[in-house]
Amino acid sequence: MFVKGDLVTRSSYQHDVLFRVQEVQENRVILYGEDIRLEADAPPLDLVKVKSEELKRRKQQAKEEEEYSYRLFRQDYQLMRQKRDYDASSGYQHEGAYFQLPSRVLHLDGDRLYLKKCIDLYQQLGLQVHGIHLNEKDMPHQVGDLIDKINPDIVVITGHDSYSKNKGEKQDLRAYRHSRYFAETVREARRKVPHLDQMIIFAGACQSHFESLIRAGSNFASSPTRVNIHALDPVYIVAKISYTPFMEKANVWDVLRNTMTGEKGLGGVETRGLMRTGMPYQKDEDMDSEYELE
Repeated sequence: MFVKGDLVTRSSYQHDVLFRVQEVQENRVILYGEDIRLEADAPPLDLVKVKSEELKRRKQQAKEEEEYSYRLFRQDYQLMRQKRDYDASSGYQHEGAYFQLPSRVLHLDGDRLYLKKCIDLYQQLGLQVHGIHLNEKDMPHQVGDLIDKINPDIVVITGHDSYSKNKGEKQDLRAYRHSRYFAETVREARRKVPHLDQMIIFAGACQSHFESLIRAGSNFASSPTRVNIHALDPVYIVAKISYTPFMEKANVWDVLRNTMTGEKGLGGVETRGLMRTGMPYQKDEDMDSEYELE
């Protein structure tokens, strides 16, 4: 017997992915990946509850992977900051007297727990984020009003997804659990802000239909080879673009290399950075980062 929140694996997939039970139906159990943005379902007989020692091992491994990616990004950030410090002091002839305008991020997420994890990481990385929990099917209907309200520099459209070969070929959008809703949300967002460098969009989750999301107007999306992506991957993409000076292009490989999934699960197009530097520096509480979780 399973209940919502149980942590399980699937015998038919050699227990490769850790899931939490989202919903128990009569003959099927709806599953959400614990660390990857995958939605799946399975018969109860295929599921095994994860024992405490195994859970501890898996959690430790996931933590090490997340910490490794965070360290890589911090190293990258320090290099970017040193370059900005040099450029700013050379340009203004007033070393240390400049300020930087933070990017404003609107993050729509179909998973409340993933959203909390992402906001914690945004906060660690010093980014301003408005996090909204929405069912993937509701995102196209609400994204326009949210853009008008928040006026974001970056929009993240994510949650859960999966591809089912029983429903069609990989090029068939109907074979995906939520890709069509992500693509529709991107199109609605682009009706508000058409230019790719005026508002930057990341869209997708595990195994999402990458090509449709890019055609709809995403700068970055998942998943080119239909693999799973980590729950925190969108945050690292956002952070790289946010800390790249607006006079520079964010090279696609540079954006992807500090993610946990890499180019197999993530891709995109060249995009202008968002970091703007100004002077003189005045301490202003209104310029501090804000974090909103709904």
